Amino acid sequence: MHYTFHQLKIFLKVVECQSITKAAEEMYLTQPAVSIQLKKLQDQFELPLTEVIRRQLYITDFGEEIAERSRRILEEADAIRYTVAQYKGLLSGKIKISVVSTGKYVIPYFLKSFMDRYPEVEISVDVSNKNKVIEGFWKNESDFSLVSVVPDDLNAHTVALMENRLYLVGSKKYPKKITKPKNLENVTLLFREEGSATRNAMQEYLKQHKVQVNKSMELVSNEAVKQAINAGIGFSIVPLIGLRTALENEHMKIYPLKGLPIITNWNLIYSQAKQLTPAQKALITYFEEHKKHLVQEHFDWALGKI
Repeated sequence: MHYTFHQLKIFLKVVECQSITKAAEEMYLTQPAVSIQLKKLQDQFELPLTEVIRRQLYITDFGEEIAERSRRILEEADAIRYTVAQYKGLLSGKIKISVVSTGKYVIPYFLKSFMDRYPEVEISVDVSNKNKVIEGFWKNESDFSLVSVVPDDLNAHTVALMENRLYLVGSKKYPKKITKPKNLENVTLLFREEGSATRNAMQEYLKQHKVQVNKSMELVSNEAVKQAINAGIGFSIVPLIGLRTALENEHMKIYPLKGLPIITNWNLIYSQAKQLTPAQKALITYFEEHKKHLVQEHFDWALGKI
């Protein structure tokens, strides 16, 4: 047999996604490129790895067995590479971080200098909403999670990185004054989807200030909320961290209100039962030692805004 690691990686992604199209998107490849590599792998076996029933792709029992062995092969290949690096005195390994959606504006700035210092360490970042991140924590699907609110029932170690400040943001062109929470009953309120920590924080604020929601819209991403605000559709209580360019260059502004900003913390969390690898320990140490400098360098503009 003459399969390649590349073919095995593509096959595993197809197994994970149950779709050639989705696998191609996640691997930043074209669909034909994925199909070609999958066919080359399939040609080496007499039994089918996949089957298509009513236009839906399924993995056969044989395919599941090959997928499991492929995982082991790729893990061993990585282990060989890491062993070589260690013998050369280089820190190496893999780190997987699950990040809530707004956290994508934070985590790259904490990772950049770490990755420059330890180039042999491979880091993958998966961005999702809070519910999926917490679910993944319980299933041990990632090494670390970045969240702004840590649920009380998590048995987790916490590394506090920086403050997360949420403000009321709306169009600069809104003709009426927004000076108190009750004024929000007269505007369209823009909410993130269910499971979002930002949505939960906004709902709690409205509840505490006895604001009745009369008009609302639900959007599934921070970018969608930002564009709706910019278009003048409504107002939202959102983390400032993702709005720097929009506030400077677009048609939106911060509206000061009683009880705002809501302040939480960006926290890197990991299971208390987790046996950390040298690379994972190095990441925690690096964040602890450099977070103050990194926050001052990259996020001073977002702290103490009002």
